[in-house]
Amino acid sequence: MEQYLFFNRDLSWLSFNERVLMEAENEHVPLLERIKFLSIYSSNLDEFYRVRMPVLMAIDNFDERTGLENTYFKAQFLINQQQNRFGHILANGILPSLEKEHIHWLYNSQIPEVLEEDIANLFFNEVLAYISLFSVNQDDDVFFAENNKLYQAVILSDHAGVERLELITIPSDVLPRLYLISSENKRVVVFLDDIIKHNLQYLFPNEKIKGVFNIKITRNAELNIKDEIDEDITAAFEKELKKRDLGFATRFLCQPGIPLRHLYRIIYTLNLSKASIVEGGYYHNLKDLNGFPVQDAHLSYPKWPAHTSLRIPSGETLFGQIFKKDLMVHVPYQKYDAVLRFFNEAANDSFVDAIYVTLYRVADNSRIVNALITAARNGKKVVVMVELKARFDEANNIKWASKMKAGGVKIIYSRTDLKVHAKVALVQRTVRNESHYLGLLATGNLNESTARFYTDHILLTAHQPMLQELQLLFGFLSKKKKKPLEEDAINFKHLLVAQFNLQSKFLMLIDREIAHARQGLPSGIRIKLNNLEEKVLITKLYEASSAGVKIELLVRSVCCLIPGIGQSENIVIRRIVDRYLEHGRIFIFHNNGEKEVYMGSADWMNRNIYGRIEVCFPVYDNELKNKVMDIIDLQLHDTRQAVSINEELQNVYLSGEPELRSQKAIYDLLKEKDTGEDVAAEPDQQHASEDSLPVTDDDPGFSDDTNVKSNHDLTFKTNNV
Repeated sequence: MEQYLFFNRDLSWLSFNERVLMEAENEHVPLLERIKFLSIYSSNLDEFYRVRMPVLMAIDNFDERTGLENTYFKAQFLINQQQNRFGHILANGILPSLEKEHIHWLYNSQIPEVLEEDIANLFFNEVLAYISLFSVNQDDDVFFAENNKLYQAVILSDHAGVERLELITIPSDVLPRLYLISSENKRVVVFLDDIIKHNLQYLFPNEKIKGVFNIKITRNAELNIKDEIDEDITAAFEKELKKRDLGFATRFLCQPGIPLRHLYRIIYTLNLSKASIVEGGYYHNLKDLNGFPVQDAHLSYPKWPAHTSLRIPSGETLFGQIFKKDLMVHVPYQKYDAVLRFFNEAANDSFVDAIYVTLYRVADNSRIVNALITAARNGKKVVVMVELKARFDEANNIKWASKMKAGGVKIIYSRTDLKVHAKVALVQRTVRNESHYLGLLATGNLNESTARFYTDHILLTAHQPMLQELQLLFGFLSKKKKKPLEEDAINFKHLLVAQFNLQSKFLMLIDREIAHARQGLPSGIRIKLNNLEEKVLITKLYEASSAGVKIELLVRSVCCLIPGIGQSENIVIRRIVDRYLEHGRIFIFHNNGEKEVYMGSADWMNRNIYGRIEVCFPVYDNELKNKVMDIIDLQLHDTRQAVSINEELQNVYLSGEPELRSQKAIYDLLKEKDTGEDVAAEPDQQHASEDSLPVTDDDPGFSDDTNVKSNHDLTFKTNNV
């Protein structure tokens, strides 16, 4: 049997973060957006150290067959390379470009005399109230450095020359990290760190300051939750959340030049002996660059106002339109209004008996949740599956679960060993004693905040057989069974549900393409995912490639499939990083010309396939299906923001004429189809974007991309035996 090869998932993720860094380097990206890409890179790397590094550090018994013995060191090597590149981009690209715009960013620079008064006023009026001091000198000192909090290590000496070490908090969690000061004909940007450093003599009036060094500690973020009954699970999560920032240290970031005797004192006192000691730059927590205090419109993305997704005639309802025809919303290109209206109508429609919803990540001020509470108060049965294990959103989900429960909503929590990651909602409506369903099935969270910058797709349907299956799924979730039975899986003919039939159905669909290729019939597979890791499905793709099936993959982040080698010579992989975060999961199978399209919540990772409830759904309406295929076709022909992933796990820029930037082309395509407007005649609006990403984002906007009309024929080749 052939031995298949796979990229390491953690090294692949670091390759994705390098792709983010490439956008910070890209001179076609507006300057302020390049700074945000540096922020995104830094934020991503912090999460890697909190979530993945503890796993790599904990592997004691290495398996030579997997290569795990080298992963930790390879990861460190790649991170060091990327950090050096980060510094080069900042010093040789960002700072000089800001100077050309008369913006002087004091980055490891002395405070000029002309700013002395402004800096002193900021320190005494705004900063001083939040500063705490900690002595690090005696063997019995006990000090716990908080996770991802910034500190300054200050080396002091008295009149006799005796040195001591003091730690000072940098209160960037309550104050801006960067301040903007207008000076003469320039604007000056100053770090909070430097405002404190410049005024340290006030804190230590009788001692000599011999050195000031910025440091930061990153800690493990995993929670340890055991099985609990519903009444206790929120309390268990709240207890664990309080301990999250107390996890063991995975990284100690320090400014270069700390004398070794003082460095060892810090390591000993802060119990950092097992952490990765990383000599970084002069400043840490550069995810704070997302709050860069300059807001010049010409240095930001041109504004792309979201199109109206659905036009409902006056006097009619959204529910009435859904019963006539399946509808689909493509965010953030289109407004989220139809999704909000779906829940608003459900809350107030007198024929609605019950509403069932899964919630994974909830917006801070969720109008969807408020509509569900209104529905419960209006006497409707409202059942919400809240996933408390949504990493870093646990506290927000606990808050909303408590509020919904107080409002009369029945709350169900998933088992602690099984996440519910599906993005679905079901409305039961009874007219003249006859019940029927309306459903919402999505590729992304029911979250109106992330809908502004995550590319996702939401299907609104009244397909009764499909929605009856969704009702069965909610019944399973309500009973909290330990494991689906075989007869449970048989019930799903339309939906693909992880734990039931999702993996087996995808394997069958790939096998069908293999059979067509071997018969000399047209075949092909196009898949868009966030992450591709699960080896059974990857192996089946290798088999399909070996059989002659053309496979085109869009994988944003982790990708363990190796392209361009013997078993994968018919596989190409693209990665797109642009203004919006690519988030939708789409699966297209040629099926000898009778193309089938599925969408849903499931990436192909071990956790999604084996440890979560995921839902993927077919797109039956031909018009909607063709539009989805048009979108994927544009992305696969992107020559501006897409890169290919090669057999060395490198991001390789593409080229082609005419140049195509898929996100701009999709924006224009949906605008033309939704409104009938001639998009080619409308110039970009030069306004600062309101939709800046906290995760991944970009939009050069210096020239309009050609609005290439895509043919929804997948252009898959005919394979001969």
